[in-house]
Amino acid sequence: MEPKLTQRQKKINRLLQKNLSKYFLGISKKENISGLMISVTNVRVTADGSLAKVYLSVFPEDNGLSIIDKLEKNRIQIRYEMVKNYAKQMKRFPEIHFYLDDTLDYIQGIEQAISRNHKIEVPNELK
Repeated sequence: MEPKLTQRQKKINRLLQKNLSKYFLGISKKENISGLMISVTNVRVTADGSLAKVYLSVFPEDNGLSIIDKLEKNRIQIRYEMVKNYAKQMKRFPEIHFYLDDTLDYIQGIEQAISRNHKIEVPNELK
């Protein structure tokens, strides 16, 4: 069970999610990257605000881990850019770590398991 978030944590989560989304969109336009989509699906900030776990969804999925690795290697530069652009919105900017959001894969796996194990039989009246 996840701990209950404070209003401050919720506000910081939303702010980081919005600003990181804008940052990734700006980078993709600036670098003229086509065929790659990065979505910030969730941000979780610790209670003291010192660490933010950023969950990303990457399309196409086969590039996901390599993109996360590149972002982790450049996270100090990304944090610097974020602080430079959004310092007036936050007093202290948390350290950022990027993770691949596998929620959709997990849901698809469950759906496939259910469909394999429980073939739905249509009653004769509906055929």
